[in-house]
Amino acid sequence: MPKVLRVGLVQQKCGESPKENLRDAKEAVITAADSGAQLICLQELFSSRYFCQTEDSRNFEAAEEIPGPITSEFSELACLLGVDLVVPIFERRSAGLYHNSAVILDRRGELVSHYRKMHIPDDPHYYEKYYFSPGDLGYPTAELKDANVGTLICWDQWFPEAARLSALGGAEVLVFPTAIGWHENEEKEVAEREIDAWLTIQRSHAIANGVFVIAVNRVGKEGSIRFWGSSFVADPTGTVVAQASDKEEAVLIVDCDLRQVEEVRREWPFLRDRRIDSYHELYRRFRD
Repeated sequence: MPKVLRVGLVQQKCGESPKENLRDAKEAVITAADSGAQLICLQELFSSRYFCQTEDSRNFEAAEEIPGPITSEFSELACLLGVDLVVPIFERRSAGLYHNSAVILDRRGELVSHYRKMHIPDDPHYYEKYYFSPGDLGYPTAELKDANVGTLICWDQWFPEAARLSALGGAEVLVFPTAIGWHENEEKEVAEREIDAWLTIQRSHAIANGVFVIAVNRVGKEGSIRFWGSSFVADPTGTVVAQASDKEEAVLIVDCDLRQVEEVRREWPFLRDRRIDSYHELYRRFRD
């Protein structure tokens, strides 16, 4: 029997009102579920505008604990719809300690995976080191009814080690909730190069690990950034099987035949041929 996982990617524009962003996300989840999606994925920090463009301590007020209000709301929704959800959250761990996190809620509404973003960027208009501590929960894999799913977040997508460790933990599907875009007035040639690199690195994770990759990015203009959307699914050969617009909101529904994981890994046995005895220097920052 085919082992097909139908996934739903929710690509959203975010406004000033967290209440309205949550409402829109929940409506999109319902739309995806009505289309038969079994695993539905939201974008990074989906409940607010991307506040990391400035360093402002007032933004910490938006953080919440896990479990908390958002996990409670979406837990009820997952149970009601009978779907698995990937839900990113601005996590308040303790006073003065915050993480950029994501949870997976299964169709019973239970929290089955908690991931904290491991790689934290600090670039112009992406001042995430001001807000987030690096993750310390490793690279967990959720064993769901229909698939084993690993979650990584945005900047993590540039690091092959993160994808590899998730795959070694049993993930058949890697989900990357994301907030990435172009700076205003960016030259067209530079912009095209950036999005091509973004697609290429994630397709390479699919190829190198023999997994499906799901990238869910926000869209629309916020401050000085135009988020480029383009949410997509790549299969274990790195082929982009579906992609959303770079300008409009979307609920992208994609069927993933998980038999491809086994088939591609037999043809391209990268896991078999890894020379783990020779990789000890990966523990070093750089070989001087």
